[in-house]
Amino acid sequence: MAARESRWRARTVVSVLLAVSLGSTGTSAAVPPPPPKPSDSEIDSSRRAAESGAAEVGVLANQLAEAEARLTALQDDVEVKLEDANKALVDLQAAQDTAGQAERDAETARRTADAAGLAVETARQNLDRFVAASFQQGSTLDSVSAYVGAENPRDLLARAQMLTALSQSQFNVLEDLQRAQTEKGNADATARAALQVAQQRQAEVTQAKAGADAALAAAVQSQQSQAARAGQLEADKATAEQRLFDAQTRLGGLQGQRRRYEDWLAQKQRDDDERARQAALATPNARGAAPSRQRPSGPSVQRPSAPAGASVEAVIARALSQIGVPYAWGGGNAYGPTLGIRDGGVADSFGDYRKIGFDCSGLLIYAFAGVRPLPHYSGYQYALGRKVPLSQMRPGDLLAWSTAGRIHHIALYIGNGQMVEAQQSGTFVKVSPVRYGGILPFASRLIG
Repeated sequence: MAARESRWRARTVVSVLLAVSLGSTGTSAAVPPPPPKPSDSEIDSSRRAAESGAAEVGVLANQLAEAEARLTALQDDVEVKLEDANKALVDLQAAQDTAGQAERDAETARRTADAAGLAVETARQNLDRFVAASFQQGSTLDSVSAYVGAENPRDLLARAQMLTALSQSQFNVLEDLQRAQTEKGNADATARAALQVAQQRQAEVTQAKAGADAALAAAVQSQQSQAARAGQLEADKATAEQRLFDAQTRLGGLQGQRRRYEDWLAQKQRDDDERARQAALATPNARGAAPSRQRPSGPSVQRPSAPAGASVEAVIARALSQIGVPYAWGGGNAYGPTLGIRDGGVADSFGDYRKIGFDCSGLLIYAFAGVRPLPHYSGYQYALGRKVPLSQMRPGDLLAWSTAGRIHHIALYIGNGQMVEAQQSGTFVKVSPVRYGGILPFASRLIG
């Protein structure tokens, strides 16, 4: 009995192996070779590099913001100093003009005073000669002939009175000239005082102009130095952002490789289960019992959905078929929801790595499975389509949201101002009104 049972088991094993062998070369396609499988340490190292890069970008962004604020303040200071320099220049030109006019006025007053003094001196000399001649001869010069020629005493008296009047006139002229000389001297002194004040003012504004120019030069130098620092920070920030992008790209690539490997592993498991099922069906059951059915296993959990297709309707139907599936960061592939992955932060706090579901880009991978394969990154998915203005968006288009120029969410527009999305940890796949805060101004069209 035992020997017959042993021979029966041996024949069963041979039959199963033969059926599996035939199935693998006949009805079932050969499983492709496994894709690369990044190690946990590689992914963790890449994630740390991305986190470090993000922190560096954040620090540099803060420093750049402070530098730009300082640069703006210095630019304002330069403008103030520039206006001060302009004012000093205008004041200097006005002072120079005033001093020049005062110098010309003083020169004119000096010449006038000198001329008045010369006239007074000439009149004084003439008067002196007149007086001397009068006392020496009892008359003016050549007056003897004037008296001798008089015809009578009355005529002689008249001539004497005339000489006296002439003498008095000489004194009056001298007094007028002396008065004019005094006035001209006062004018000369006033003009020279005004010239001294104007020259002092010119010296003051010249000094002020020099100070304003120096302050302007210092402000410009400070502004230029700050501009150079801001430029260097901008360059450092751009370099850090490139490193961050490279690190995030590498991390996304490694995670994508890991997902592809897990997808391959799940597919291989399903193929192995199917071959085993076919082998079991082809093998007689010694006890006459119906062959057992094994439930396919793997990280992807299928749920009833619309069939894959290349039409907009099929894409939307597949997405809507997953309403209520949990959000799981890193979850979802072309076959359906999958186990989420760790992010070392928010997603982990919601336990996404223990949930089977979709994230925003994973849901679109599933929805577009009948159209084209999509990368598991919202930025790359958005970049694949033709860009159309939001005013022209139509069902089947992708909508994306960004912060500081980096896309962080993506959803599928289904019409009537509605979209289907896997929004964030702690939520479920749902239909939502389109949110326009932070949305990119263009939709991405993969179909049509």
